[in-house]
Amino acid sequence: VQLQASGGGLVQTGGSLRLSCAASKGDIRYISMAWFRQVPGKEREFVAVIAWSGHNNFYADSVKGRFTISRDNAKNTAYLQMNSLKPEDTAVYYCAGDDSHGSIWYQPPPQRHFTIWGQGTQVTVSS
Repeated sequence: VQLQASGGGLVQTGGSLRLSCAASKGDIRYISMAWFRQVPGKEREFVAVIAWSGHNNFYADSVKGRFTISRDNAKNTAYLQMNSLKPEDTAVYYCAGDDSHGSIWYQPPPQRHFTIWGQGTQVTVSS
């Protein structure tokens, strides 16, 4: 499976963006999908994850209530709806897939669980 992230851009504080993660050369139907983000000079951090069924998800505290992760398995695509954006949300956003582990989370899943990665898409929130 190959992942392609898109939808990033420049937005003002309080604005919204919707990121997409389209899969090709494979099916994400049974893969947990996640979004991570990274700021230059800092470690990549977890944002959100959704189970293959779409029934379970988990969010980082910093985005809870503002971001929504979803998926459309028929379109082989996962999404990240980002509302009420803040300057601190500025980062390169990456989508990733985990086809080997469970899909119930009580804490952020380790990045090492995600073996399928897309290229990043830049999100910039101006103040």
